[in-house]
Amino acid sequence: MNELPVVVIGAGPVGLAAAAELVERGFEPLVLERGAGAGAGVAEWNHVRLFSAWSELVAPAAGRLLEDTGWARPDDEAYPTGSEWAERYLRPLATALGHRVRFDAEVVGVARRGRDRVVDGGRDTEPFTVHVRAGDGSEERIAARAVIDASGTWSTPNPLGGEGLPAIGERAAADRIAYRVPDLGDPAVRNRYAGGHVVVAGSGHSALTALVALSGLTKDAPGTRISWVLRRGSVGNTFGGGDADQLPARGALGLRAQEAVKSGLIDVVTGFRTEALERDDAGRLALISSAGQRIEHVDEVVTLSGFRPDLTWLSELRLELDPTLQAPVALAPLIDPNVHSCGTVYPHGAKELAHPEKDFYLAGMKSYGRAPTFLAMTGYEQVRSIAAELAGDHEAATRIELHMAETGVCGGAGLFDEPDDAASGGCCVTPETEVLTRS
Repeated sequence: MNELPVVVIGAGPVGLAAAAELVERGFEPLVLERGAGAGAGVAEWNHVRLFSAWSELVAPAAGRLLEDTGWARPDDEAYPTGSEWAERYLRPLATALGHRVRFDAEVVGVARRGRDRVVDGGRDTEPFTVHVRAGDGSEERIAARAVIDASGTWSTPNPLGGEGLPAIGERAAADRIAYRVPDLGDPAVRNRYAGGHVVVAGSGHSALTALVALSGLTKDAPGTRISWVLRRGSVGNTFGGGDADQLPARGALGLRAQEAVKSGLIDVVTGFRTEALERDDAGRLALISSAGQRIEHVDEVVTLSGFRPDLTWLSELRLELDPTLQAPVALAPLIDPNVHSCGTVYPHGAKELAHPEKDFYLAGMKSYGRAPTFLAMTGYEQVRSIAAELAGDHEAATRIELHMAETGVCGGAGLFDEPDDAASGGCCVTPETEVLTRS
């Protein structure tokens, strides 16, 4: 199998970083990307500014590969948008990797050659077969010595429904629900939200970004009303670390969202788990909670409650996943949002990402399963370690070469969703509007 490529699934930041690490280790990677270009997922949130600076967004091996091409490194202290990240880094990196990156190549399955997941005999000595569907519908099988799945979770957002499944009426109301941060720089998108009642559901950084963006409409477009719906019983630490955050842009985002709420631009509804949506004769929506409370006369819903991994096309591989987070079992305790903020997640690598299926790894956001708030630096460290392990350099694979920023609470599931005082009503606490005023 030494003559076969290491297949990397996904030409996003972590997938391309994996390819650069593999090249340095003497492997021949093959990156398969279903989109038409590098960073296809990033391109869908091109208008959003990252809270990581350029110094934290360029993978070490990728930077070295690019410098050999005469690439001009961006200012380390600047904060790019998604569009800038793709244009100034991801696309040049894909170009530098050349024939090792294929676009319009969707991976629809991975297996061991000639074996389904039940067969033991010869499993570790057979290569992987990666089932690929091209943009024209044709199919092929690619043999691989190892597979790194860095396909991310962007295509599988969590639903609005409070049980992890779509609420009653959610699919029927799809024309009024967005699962991404709206690009208000697009006139058509801006007109969609201007002057109406917009509900933002979610407690993570994407929700805060949407709240900050939409709050501007309340000044520019009279009649715009914003309701922020939280499953948890109070706002609590949703705004994060503020001025103490070691990622300053992340702290600034929380402070701006907090200021928008304090100024009265946003109504906050806590303890609300959406069970159903209804549409009135005028086409407006009503959100109904599991406790029977209602939010009426809603024109648009932006639900930003995180993402989940698509594991359906990995069904013939032997994966060992945590039953709660759907992350590798050795990694799950390190990232469980019931215990950790994003600043207390320890660096990790091949050891924590390994599965019973030898030489198969989940990397990047997909490795986190349903846990929130993944940093690019974490993915870069993961693939550095994986490449070292595949090369037999076990010492380098276990060495930690990353120091994480420590401040900023990123919880958004499990215990973080519960009211501060469970005895006051548990999961069924009566939803109420919490008005934050200036101190």
